Amino acid sequence: MNLKQFLYTGQRPDLDKLPENAYGFGVKKEEKTHYIEKTRANVEKIALLQDKLYAEGREGVIVALQAMDAAGKDGTVKHVFSGVNPQGVNVVSFKQPTSEELAHDYLWRVNKALPERGKIAVFNRSHYEDVLVTRIYGMEKNYHIAERCLKDGSRKFYENRYRQIRNYEEYLYENSYRMVKIFLNISKDEQKKRFLERIDTEEKNWKFSAGDLADREKWDKYHKLYEEIIEQTGTDHSPWYIVPADQKWFARYLVSEIVIKVLEECNSEYPELPKAQQDLLADCKRRLMEEKD
Repeated sequence: MNLKQFLYTGQRPDLDKLPENAYGFGVKKEEKTHYIEKTRANVEKIALLQDKLYAEGREGVIVALQAMDAAGKDGTVKHVFSGVNPQGVNVVSFKQPTSEELAHDYLWRVNKALPERGKIAVFNRSHYEDVLVTRIYGMEKNYHIAERCLKDGSRKFYENRYRQIRNYEEYLYENSYRMVKIFLNISKDEQKKRFLERIDTEEKNWKFSAGDLADREKWDKYHKLYEEIIEQTGTDHSPWYIVPADQKWFARYLVSEIVIKVLEECNSEYPELPKAQQDLLADCKRRLMEEKD
C-alpha cells in the first residue's frame, strides 16, 4: 500500500470526497485477514525499530492522533504499540485544559509532554484541539489574555496559531524530533453505529457522553476546519496522513505503516562501544569462561 495517497504536506483535502473505508482504496473484503496479519508483523518490526531508537537516544518521535469521536484512537494505540517496550513509549491524552494549563500558553502542556530523545510519544488528541474545538466554540473570546492578542479578530488569531504551530513543529525537527499527524477519517454513518453500540453495550457505556452528540451536530463545521488545519500545518518535516477509519483493521494497518516509516527515517542503530569497553567485555567473557564449575 503506497502511503503517498494518504499524505498531506500543504495541500487541502476534500473530506467530503475522500473514502472513509478501505474499499474505496481498492482493498477487497476477502483481504481483511491479510491486512490483520501484516499489522501483526508490523507490530514486531516497530518493536525492533523502537528498541534501536531507545538504545541510540538521538531522536524523539511524536505521533499525534486526531479524529472525530469514536474513530478508534484508543484501539489504534493499543494495537499498533502493543509490542513495544513500555519504557520507551509515552501515551498522552489531552483532555479539557486545567486551570493551570489555561494560565499558560496553549503549547505549554504539549511541550511538557515531549518525550526524551530515544522515546516515542503518542498524543491522543494534541495541540490541534487549540485550533479546532476552541474555534468551533469561540473559546478564544473568553481567554484571560491581553487585548492586543485578539484585536484583529478570530480569523487573524487562528492564522497566527497556524504559523506558531508550523514554527513549533519545525523547531522540534531542528532539535532532533520527528512528528507525524494522523487524522482518522470516520464516516458519519459509522460513527452513529459505534455510538449506538456504546449505548447498547453495558461494558462500553463509559465511552459514551451525551456531549458527543453536540459535536456530531457540528460535523460539517469540524470537517471544513480539519481541511483548513491540514492544509495550513502539513509540512515536509511534520506531515499529515488522512487514514480511512471505518474498518478498524485497515486503519490500524495504515497507522502501523506510518509509524514504521518515521522510525526508519530516524535510521537508528545500536551504539557501537568504544574499543576500551569492547576489550573490557572480552576480558569479562574470558574470565567467565575460565571459571571452574
